[in-house]
Amino acid sequence: MSDATNMLVDGEWRTGVRRDTGDSGEFERSETSFRDWIDGSVPEPGADPVESPEFPAEPDRYHVYICRACPWAHRVALTRSLKGLEDVISLSLTQPERYDEGWEFSDEQPDTLYGADYLREIYQRADDEYTGRVTVPVLWDKETETIVNNESEEIMRMLDTAFDDLGNGVDLWPEGSREEVDERIADIYPRINNGVYRAGFANTQAAYDEAVEELFEALDEYDDLLADRRYLAGDRLTEADVSMFATLVRFDHVYHTHFRCNRRGIHEYDHLWEYTKDVFQTPGVARTVNMDHITRHYYGSHESLNPKRLVPTGPDIDFTEPHDRDDLPGGPPAELTADATAE
Repeated sequence: MSDATNMLVDGEWRTGVRRDTGDSGEFERSETSFRDWIDGSVPEPGADPVESPEFPAEPDRYHVYICRACPWAHRVALTRSLKGLEDVISLSLTQPERYDEGWEFSDEQPDTLYGADYLREIYQRADDEYTGRVTVPVLWDKETETIVNNESEEIMRMLDTAFDDLGNGVDLWPEGSREEVDERIADIYPRINNGVYRAGFANTQAAYDEAVEELFEALDEYDDLLADRRYLAGDRLTEADVSMFATLVRFDHVYHTHFRCNRRGIHEYDHLWEYTKDVFQTPGVARTVNMDHITRHYYGSHESLNPKRLVPTGPDIDFTEPHDRDDLPGGPPAELTADATAE
């Protein structure tokens, strides 16, 4: 039987109302609902900048709601940090655990805008008849008090293209590489980013076997690709690396065991492991990684996978140990300062 999930239905919170697995036991991810764009964003290669006067790119107008545990929200946090937008776009964190009431705030992790208890209250502010899942990340407009967008890939692109004049000049989607960057993002999403979830939440052996096979086939391919190039799209850090890193940094601590992706750990790969350490040590990256929140979320929130909610104490992995990538062409963006301290 498929697992139920919790969501808003006509603005009211309901539990156990929909399925996230198909008839063959495969995990199916729901589409996000709020899909507006900030003025000046460039969604895809060759596209003209979006004209959206309702949502101009202005400092201190927008706010992001994220959870440090969530890899999709992590993509947005990474982009915000690498682009130097911390003083331009404010931030609220949810608690890492997610139970029947959904993502929640606390005294430790408060909603700094409205003092909400649950993230669903933010969705209700945007649409009091909203029907859908309550997910992170959320890009919120403080002036019109609505959700601009809750799709991580699109928020990442907005922060990367619409706020250039307000950040530090780092370009994660450079001209000349945009098509390759988007091809990489499109490839790693189903096989790696979502592949670990397809394995972890599969409800049949066949669905699990298929997901794991595709996942490790992709990891093997990218291990080979990274043998002679520093980043996924050449010698520059891009959005593709941001997307890949959010999965790789979690892999050995949660996906390997909790999602049964245990054919091999990332630290056992010749090039993926060195690459992961290299990206982690890029200024501005480590401070977005909170392994305590990551492990607490996965092992504490998924009761069907871990009924006792026990959090493992390992593995003992050091992302700060030296890597061997400096001899390859390229390196971290020159605009970044030497700051790799974790929050």
